[in-house]
Amino acid sequence: MKKLLALALVLAMSFAALALADTVNVAALNGPTGMGMVKMMKDEEGKDNYAFTLAGAADVIVPSFIKGEFDIVCVPANLASVLYNRTSGNVQVLAVNTLGVLYIVERGETVNSIEDVKGRTIYSAGKGATPEYALRYILSMNGIDPDTDVTIVFQSEHAECLTSIINDPTALAMLPQPFVTVAQTKKDDVRVALDLTKEWDALDTDSGMLTGVVIARKDFVESNPDAVKSFMDQYAASVEYVNANTEEAAELIGSYEIVAAAVAAKALPYCNIVCITGAEMQTLLGGYLAVLAEQDASSIGGSLPNEDFYYIP
Repeated sequence: MKKLLALALVLAMSFAALALADTVNVAALNGPTGMGMVKMMKDEEGKDNYAFTLAGAADVIVPSFIKGEFDIVCVPANLASVLYNRTSGNVQVLAVNTLGVLYIVERGETVNSIEDVKGRTIYSAGKGATPEYALRYILSMNGIDPDTDVTIVFQSEHAECLTSIINDPTALAMLPQPFVTVAQTKKDDVRVALDLTKEWDALDTDSGMLTGVVIARKDFVESNPDAVKSFMDQYAASVEYVNANTEEAAELIGSYEIVAAAVAAKALPYCNIVCITGAEMQTLLGGYLAVLAEQDASSIGGSLPNEDFYYIP
């Protein structure tokens, strides 16, 4: 009897180990790139299909991803290209999960078109990173010289930008969601003047203004095609739920401490959470990376990725 019990215990431990080995390790960031995943996270509670990790910054999860400890991660769009180049192509983009989340805000009603920013001071975080490149690209494509027609003042944090426009009501600030919503809770006359995603789209180029993507290790994709397909199906359903059920999704976002539920409820309609895959994903992302490469090749890891960067099932 003892031998049978011992054998049963060994088998149980073996099956548990097998289940753990089959668990897909997923990581996302606190912010829009993680918000679209919350319904999937909730549905998977108590199951062994996925192990989810939320982090405050990309550099927390990147080393683990490179070492193979994460299978699928949500990261900034340009970082996906950097990782592709750093890992000799062992990265594939599964989907675009967040379009642009940058907005020009002001305390007043003076800016109603991109031309209205001429002669103004714009406070922004993100110097030498994608927010700066996106702003300079949009200004330049509209005939506005970012070095002479406006004054861009870069600060270390978004909170500093808010403080600056509070102290100078004539100034503008470039802020991302959900920080725009946070700013509006602190100063009720903060107004969204321009949606930079719409300004980019108005340029009518073969690209899109992007924030985040879902990537996987290429070796994981090739070894686990069914797991990848299942993940993508569930992730797409989660994104659809989040966009269709703002209040309920906001409560989930708050419960996972991504941002406060009250902030999420107001910010979600402006977070541009999507699940764009296949050829459309390749067109949008490829064009976006090409724009960044023209301004600073190091922002995408030195060179544009090859075709195998894009997961086209």
